[in-house]
Amino acid sequence: MRSSNTNALAENFNSLTRHTIARFALSCFLAMSSHAVWAQTPAQYQPTIESLNQHPLPAWYDDAKLGIFVHWGLYSVPGWAPLVHPNHDFTSEDYIKNNPYAEWYYNVMRVEGSPTRTYHREHYGADYNYYNFAATFNQQTQKWNPDTWAKVFKDAGAKYVVLTTKHHDGFTLWPSSTPNPTLPADRQHASRDLVGDLTSSVRKAGLRMGLYYSGGYDWTFEPGPIQSSADYEKVKPQSEAYGKYVDAQYRDLIKRYHPAVLWNDIDYPKSGHPMEIEAEYYNAVPDGVVDDRFGIKHADYTSPEYQTLDAISKTKWEECRGLGRSFGYNRAEGEAETIAPDELIYLLVDIVSKNGNLLLDVGPEDDGTIPPVQMSRLQALGAWLKQNGDAIYGTHPWKRATGKTEDDLNIRFTQKGSSIYATLLGNPKTQAVTLKSISVKPGSQIHLLGYKKPLTWSQQVQDVKVLLPSSLPGKYAYVFNSKKNSLS
Repeated sequence: MRSSNTNALAENFNSLTRHTIARFALSCFLAMSSHAVWAQTPAQYQPTIESLNQHPLPAWYDDAKLGIFVHWGLYSVPGWAPLVHPNHDFTSEDYIKNNPYAEWYYNVMRVEGSPTRTYHREHYGADYNYYNFAATFNQQTQKWNPDTWAKVFKDAGAKYVVLTTKHHDGFTLWPSSTPNPTLPADRQHASRDLVGDLTSSVRKAGLRMGLYYSGGYDWTFEPGPIQSSADYEKVKPQSEAYGKYVDAQYRDLIKRYHPAVLWNDIDYPKSGHPMEIEAEYYNAVPDGVVDDRFGIKHADYTSPEYQTLDAISKTKWEECRGLGRSFGYNRAEGEAETIAPDELIYLLVDIVSKNGNLLLDVGPEDDGTIPPVQMSRLQALGAWLKQNGDAIYGTHPWKRATGKTEDDLNIRFTQKGSSIYATLLGNPKTQAVTLKSISVKPGSQIHLLGYKKPLTWSQQVQDVKVLLPSSLPGKYAYVFNSKKNSLS
């Protein structure tokens, strides 16, 4: 996790782009403030920070732990970005030209010398307008079955879904009642109400539905392109017309779909009214949540991107990241660019142990097909959670998040009710595993999730030695469970 003392370029980049951990240090302070007042929730929220800060973090969101992010739009038609910057070093000098985020296709195709520009010319021609992809996208989305997605996400163990309703290109996935003044009528929004269809299917499956909206960038109002770090600020539209447009589209989304999560990106136009929008949202959806990218000093949680924390956070946070290096579909990505199943499970366990949620992104093809490499990861995650979900859902951090075994396996701790869970991140090398710096009271039982019988254990001075069954249940990570008052 980068500290708040990074160089000026990093600060500028991180405060301005869609895909950074922009306001994380500041947001932590803001989120602490927003959750400091729990005594009474007002009957009606007002458009002031003081009133918004009285909104408590809903238990459903705190307990959910895993959500699915979906980036789907016109950029899914070309579906391409260069396979670079695997560590998302956002401040690198050539990041803008070699952006690995496929959803930034429209911006990067206009940057001279970029691989995306070359790709676009080779496959579509130099004069092919990005918004011509609307016809293909609308045709392809007719094949999509939202019930299939809902089942896939539920089987993966997710408890909520967040769909991109409008990304930076300005094209919306619902028939907005506020027309875009710069795009032809047939290129403003999807011909099918993709937001409504998925909302219905997700709720029918018993999950919560959230909506993403790019408030800070809209390249139909301020086209750019972004070519240097200074452009991140310059390309934010601030006209009175854009402020009214964003306000109106948010009100339309809230009224039509009552989303459980309102996920704004980049910033909010200074000509808009984010506090009014959030107050209206809370009054319409009292147990809804908002992220920390609305440009105001209020948030229900912070939103680092492709970044984790080193220690337990007192305030709620949510890491968003793709299964690969991109959020939007990138046809160039394969096994090598996609997080391995074991690493994905370790990531979730680590985040949860430190008071976070994981918002895990899938990037579907233009017809809604989830790439097989991404499906395989979702299936592995779902299978692991089916056996070990008790150590994840509804849990809270223990007195410490991390530990080690004698043979140097990492451990992550969580607790729920009367139970403490210790998850081994990896396969033990021997028939017994020793948990370092752990004490268990005599007579206590230690269980392994997925195995019916209690395990044999012994206290080894400051450590605990646990005898494992001859065959371990499941894969990747293994969870010990003991009563809270027996473990220290």
